[in-house]
Amino acid sequence: MEEPIIHTFVVLAYKESPYLENAIQSVLNQDYPSKVIIGTSTDNEYIRSYAKKYNLDVVVNPIKNGNNIGDFDFAWSHGDNTIVTIAHQDDQYDHDYSKKIVEAYHKHPESIILFTDYYEVRNGERVYTNTLLKIKRVLLFPMKLLKSTKSKFWKQSALRWGNAICCPSVAFVPHNIPFEKVFRQDEFIGVGDWYGWYNLSNVDQKAFTFIPEPLMGHRIDEETHTSREIRDGSRTRQELEMYKKFWPVWFAKLLNHFYRKAQDSNKLDNLTQ
Repeated sequence: MEEPIIHTFVVLAYKESPYLENAIQSVLNQDYPSKVIIGTSTDNEYIRSYAKKYNLDVVVNPIKNGNNIGDFDFAWSHGDNTIVTIAHQDDQYDHDYSKKIVEAYHKHPESIILFTDYYEVRNGERVYTNTLLKIKRVLLFPMKLLKSTKSKFWKQSALRWGNAICCPSVAFVPHNIPFEKVFRQDEFIGVGDWYGWYNLSNVDQKAFTFIPEPLMGHRIDEETHTSREIRDGSRTRQELEMYKKFWPVWFAKLLNHFYRKAQDSNKLDNLTQ
């Protein structure tokens, strides 16, 4: 008897991304046959045309957010499966992402999230190393050694020096999440994912599980929310508030100064290998 499919991609679509079809194709082209649906709070003909083309169901968030973070809780909770990945419309997933997520879950069913390493997509090219990626891999080194941990201290090792967890690489395990809202979209809207991982790290007896392979590509584009927030300075202010959750104020300010320098890696003209 065939085992049931336990992993779902919720492709989170917002307005009219030119990369949406590429994202859909990448999650359909998986070695493990994940279920795929589209989630959105901006239902429109553009999104519906791709849903029809690929025969995908669409779930619509009735709350119109105006930002992706506001849709995250809706997306993971509507994946209707054991494991749910929120696939960002601008990003892409390698063919073995689902397979390795499911394998890791079978080894660590107590996981609350499972996540992978990643590469960047800049001007259509894959970038596997630059300043920001190197920093994040250093921050993730304890998780690389541990693979999976229930310890709050070690879960937060990926968070206290900066947000080392790539949001679109994360697979959620809904039945292990004890609350309905993981994320916040108020003063933490620009770092909503960082706050979300912090929130989940405080859940006792549930593990963070890391797969130290770059199994998906995060697109760097001047018009993404991240890039706009960096330009207007709002992200830097929010990052400081996150650092204060782990450190005294004076040290949080010092860390934020150095972390801000790493944001230069989000510029398209910075392709240092």
